Amino acid sequence: MPKVSLALRVLCIAFLGLPASAQSWQSQVKRELDLMGHRNWILVVDSAYPEQVGPGIETIATNADQFEVVRTVLSSIKNSIHVRPVIFMDAELPFVSDQKAAGVSNYRTEITALLHDYKVTSRLHQSLIDEIAKDGEHYHVLILKTNLAIPYTSVFIHLDCKYWSADDERALRQAMRSHHSQ
Repeated sequence: MPKVSLALRVLCIAFLGLPASAQSWQSQVKRELDLMGHRNWILVVDSAYPEQVGPGIETIATNADQFEVVRTVLSSIKNSIHVRPVIFMDAELPFVSDQKAAGVSNYRTEITALLHDYKVTSRLHQSLIDEIAKDGEHYHVLILKTNLAIPYTSVFIHLDCKYWSADDERALRQAMRSHHSQ
């Protein structure tokens, strides 16, 4: 059996696809966003966020700054042709004090500035985790863990269709009902 050079083995691995742990989180977001659509989720979470399990849930440790990850994800979504973000954050965040979590006031200021172009809905942390668990049974959920160590700072991004709104869907269903009742 001929010896295969190290360089050839590396090239073969590259062409066959690297395991998820060997790819950069940025390339994984790009690759996965192309496959995702409405009803999928991308979460950018702090370092203590639990590793959720479920058939559709995938967690990646980015070892990156949370603001960098949020910016990258939102930029990728903005540049897509098919999805738009619906953003949720923890309702507990406004009640966390600097005495209990140093830097939380600065974090709130920075995340508000970063998300200023988006409507952000506050929901209780556990209700969001429960929804992720439920949706992860049928849809893909990508969780990007960051190196942030401040509680209740997760950014939950529910993907929705960019080119078809909820109003468009309601109008379509109404037209269908009207047509069938004739």
